Amino acid sequence: MMIPVCRLADLPRGEAFRLDLDPPVSVFHTHDGELFAIDDTCTHQDASLADGWLEGSAVECPLHASAFDLRTGAVDGPPARRPVRTHETVVVDGVIHVRLSTAARELPPCVTARVAGGPA
Repeated sequence: MMIPVCRLADLPRGEAFRLDLDPPVSVFHTHDGELFAIDDTCTHQDASLADGWLEGSAVECPLHASAFDLRTGAVDGPPARRPVRTHETVVVDGVIHVRLSTAARELPPCVTARVAGGPA
């Protein structure tokens, strides 16, 4: 299933658009014009990657500077240890769509505990 995000013309290069899904997903439009979609939550702590800094094909978490490769989801180093899930992006008639991955999602421990009903 493809989820419509926004018109390509409404997402400037160098910006991100956050979809309020469960879990949230962010679409990034790089300065080079590429589109990428990843799970929006940093795998270290509950922070929105859409609020991070976009550099090339990577986004740096706004809290503790771990960077995630938008192409693969891989993390460059601590404090985050696990990758984020990536999703397919498609532009149809000028509208960006995301096809969600079926891979298991990676959530930070504080979010995992909250989802499971434990202490956050």
